[in-house]
Amino acid sequence: KVMCSGKLQTGLLVGGYFVYLLVGAAVFQALERTAEKQEKIAAAQMKEAFLQNFTHLTVAEMEQFMKNLTEAIQNGVYPIGNESQIEDSNWDFSNSFFFAGTVVSTIGYGTLRPKTAGGQIFCVFFALFGIPLNIVFLHRVGKMLSLLCKKLGKFLYEKGMRKKKIKFLTLLFFLATGILVFLFLPSLFFQITEGWSYSEGIYFAFITLSTIGFGDYVVGKQPGRNYFSYYRMLVAIWILFGLAWIALLFNL
Repeated sequence: KVMCSGKLQTGLLVGGYFVYLLVGAAVFQALERTAEKQEKIAAAQMKEAFLQNFTHLTVAEMEQFMKNLTEAIQNGVYPIGNESQIEDSNWDFSNSFFFAGTVVSTIGYGTLRPKTAGGQIFCVFFALFGIPLNIVFLHRVGKMLSLLCKKLGKFLYEKGMRKKKIKFLTLLFFLATGILVFLFLPSLFFQITEGWSYSEGIYFAFITLSTIGFGDYVVGKQPGRNYFSYYRMLVAIWILFGLAWIALLFNL
């Protein structure tokens, strides 16, 4: 009975956690998408004006253009290519979910961020409740994994192995499988999808899962590369389970 209610609690927690992220993603998308579209249109107009007058711009006007361009790029708007880019939003659902995941896990790359007053205020409250929820979620998933660890230990103990050796072997097993599943394989995946080198993939995976999140490398952000539709959502889920694995290591 205890086991059953524990499983139910875990199920509810995991379900509630993902619902929280999905709702958050929907709200961020609703609050930020229109403002971003206006920003993209303004950037396209600025580029158009520059292309028409660039032969007789004064130094001051040129400086102003450079300033506006830098600002647009910092805001995730790249005035490169044709009009179709105005339709590609940084706040589509996959991106918004990815953003919500980086908020609650405190990674905070800084490449995608809310710019409207509503989005910023919502972000404060979303993080306020989301970060503790994330900690509880990671703790619970870590607990489930450590139960697996115990089962493995019990199995080895029944086979006549010494307790110290079992402890060492289970730690080694979870360390090795985790490094493979959360570092080595994803880095290969990033190498193919992003066109990074393998070492850049490892660097990105480590900087992300350690929640340092410099933001110098971020997935799905290179203009001109074709990503499959729910790529960033998939990466967000990898991050959440990768963090749970790290929580388990600390537990062990």
